[in-house]
Amino acid sequence: MGRALGDNDRMRLVTLADIERAASAVAEVAVRTPLLPADWAGRLRLKPENLQPVGAFKIRGAAAAIAALPESAPGVVTHSSGNHGRALGHVAASRGLRCVVVVPDSAPKVKTDAMRATGAELVIVPGSQRESTAERLRHSEGLLLVPPYDHPDVIAGQGTVGLEILSEAEAPDTVLVPVGGGGLASGVGAAVKALSPRTRVIGVEPELAADAADSLRQGHRVVWSTEATYRTIADGARTTLSELTFAHLDAFVDEIVTVTEAEIRAAVGLLARRSRLVSEPTGALTTAAHLKYGDSWGDTVAVVSGGNVEPTLLAELLMAAT
Repeated sequence: MGRALGDNDRMRLVTLADIERAASAVAEVAVRTPLLPADWAGRLRLKPENLQPVGAFKIRGAAAAIAALPESAPGVVTHSSGNHGRALGHVAASRGLRCVVVVPDSAPKVKTDAMRATGAELVIVPGSQRESTAERLRHSEGLLLVPPYDHPDVIAGQGTVGLEILSEAEAPDTVLVPVGGGGLASGVGAAVKALSPRTRVIGVEPELAADAADSLRQGHRVVWSTEATYRTIADGARTTLSELTFAHLDAFVDEIVTVTEAEIRAAVGLLARRSRLVSEPTGALTTAAHLKYGDSWGDTVAVVSGGNVEPTLLAELLMAAT
């Protein structure tokens, strides 16, 4: 079944071969999402990962990581604001594995309900304690840690998004990827730069959680406090980079741009009204960026990373878009 998480190659950059290997595990549980034209926004196509069985791209990394676990794995633990926890619970249940998810107390109810529906056990803590609590449970419960982004297997799984984009779009000028912990941007960047080096990979963050932009500008990982990052409506972008994802972004991402809260809110409404896609705020980051900066980006693909949004918030954002 491959190696377990935590081996001594943890800090290596993933390769195209890693991503291609992950693709077989991903194909067993994930949907191959199409590229949808968004002519209302110019030269833009959308990669709607909100259409995945768990409503987000996270199913890819979860599938690749669990496929790499030993047959004797007693169960898994992670920390997540929702999408990774739901994905891991979904894939773990298919393997008959116990799954424990440490969840920040600010996580949207739609996401906590969805995680519980997979059979995952939730441990609710303040946002600043999510990683330390997962580590404690790893040791006290004898579980294997499957982090939401900080491991090559997870990054390789997310990189299959890039494989699919280039199999359909050949060589777009620009690929836009949301950035939270950086796993998706790391994997997509590795795949795109291996197959189409001329294609620009641009990460997108909220202005209120712009640790990746800060990190690349300063040339080393910069950690923003949870008090700072939890101000953004884009809950999936509140996590900060790890050393591993910073190394990938430094190697494979050309630029990080930021968008405002108002721009994120507007993009959610526009995606629903103009492309009939339900996107959570984090998933709308790339569309917001294209609307703000995209005139110079040419033929562009934007990853809509997830669609697990609270119904009341979606209704509010739809009303604001009228």
